[in-house]
Amino acid sequence: MEQTTSGPDGPSLLRNVISASGAFEGSEDIAVARDLARGFLTDVQAVHGLPVSGRVLGTVQLVVSELVTNARKYAPGPCLLTLEVDGGAIEVSVWDGNPTPPAILGPDPTRIGQHGLELVMAVSQSFTVCREPVGKRITATIVLADDPGGDVAGRQP
Repeated sequence: MEQTTSGPDGPSLLRNVISASGAFEGSEDIAVARDLARGFLTDVQAVHGLPVSGRVLGTVQLVVSELVTNARKYAPGPCLLTLEVDGGAIEVSVWDGNPTPPAILGPDPTRIGQHGLELVMAVSQSFTVCREPVGKRITATIVLADDPGGDVAGRQP
């Protein structure tokens, strides 16, 4: 895990951003991406004292799994996962080399499959797709604490 402090004019004591990232190239790496998210959030709670409920831990792993799976399935080359905690929320960003935005389908209970982005949008506070000079970046934001004092295992201290 890497901890970064920065502001618009360089290093700042006013903003404390905690981040981790990893590059993934094969479908077997999807489980590794989920493990990265779990380890990162465990450290966010244990080392930095920020509350992370069991529900949030599962939600973030679901979002990571869906976004990395889509990147591996629809984009050539590697994808980059970035996890960033700032202000009580975690941003899950996945960059890939395909500039085409994903097709976001409306809810359809008769459709088999292709519900991943629908789920990600339902559990996220915000969801954005941004084209980059090369490829695109999809970012979902999830609030860390859904219960005051909750911990990674979902138990009260």
